[in-house]
Amino acid sequence: MLTGQTIVFLGGDARQLEVIGKCTELDANVKLSGFDQLKTLPQGVSSERLTAELLSEADALILPVLSCNDGGVVSSSFSEEKLVLKEELIAALPKHALIYTGVAKPYLLKLCEKYGIKVIQVLDRDEVAIYNSIPTAEGALMIAIQNTDITIHGSVCAVLGMGRTGFTMARTLQGIGAKVRMGVRRKEQYARAEEMGWNPFLTQDLADEASGFDLIFNTIPNMIITAQVLSKLSPKAVIIDLASAPGGTDFRFAEKRGIKAILAPGLPGIVAPRTAGIIMANCICQSMEEEFMTRGDER
Repeated sequence: MLTGQTIVFLGGDARQLEVIGKCTELDANVKLSGFDQLKTLPQGVSSERLTAELLSEADALILPVLSCNDGGVVSSSFSEEKLVLKEELIAALPKHALIYTGVAKPYLLKLCEKYGIKVIQVLDRDEVAIYNSIPTAEGALMIAIQNTDITIHGSVCAVLGMGRTGFTMARTLQGIGAKVRMGVRRKEQYARAEEMGWNPFLTQDLADEASGFDLIFNTIPNMIITAQVLSKLSPKAVIIDLASAPGGTDFRFAEKRGIKAILAPGLPGIVAPRTAGIIMANCICQSMEEEFMTRGDER
């Protein structure tokens, strides 16, 4: 339970609604900022302006998945007000306060280090990343169907990167009858991909393999689909880049060659916000319960 704990939510999208609901169920004192256009607030939840006084009461501050930009601006789907997480606001947080976000930007990390505030990045956690890979794969499959004139069944699909998202993506494609090729960087990944029936190749050889691909699903956040690779691809091939912006594709050269290349990060919050929110809610609330319990034991 979160009884007696004050949880402040600053900005976010539909995913945050699930986290808010979970916190209220666990008896937290929930306060919102950047939700003034939300039509119905949960029972006992208040909506307030972003002030140092508000944050001075927080035991935990919940930020959007991408926290804030390099200027401290926090996005919100439920407000037209510009929300800026200024230094004086971070300074106002109690020293014991926790900040939760998906991925913390350098701006936030630097300020939190300065004021001794603990930041917990939930997308780093396997239980979130693995569950999130499911709506990511479903969303990528939807984009592929919408942007091709062939069936995915029987097509040659390359998945680049055998991490948590790449593994789920390859298994999903395999399940609907695609001929899956898996681009890997390490020998042990090669062996596992071969055991899974994914016909692996080393990513360093991508240019040599590219001519046979109908679709490429990239999960590697570094520039990997270069002009050299694109020059070998069929003009009818489609690239769906699932890596964080700016992705791992030379989009300028792809456009020049007439190859359809789509940057599609953050699919869980787009195609399945409720599911993505439940995943976030379970992780954040469990973490808060553990952190607050540890804090109590230390006292």
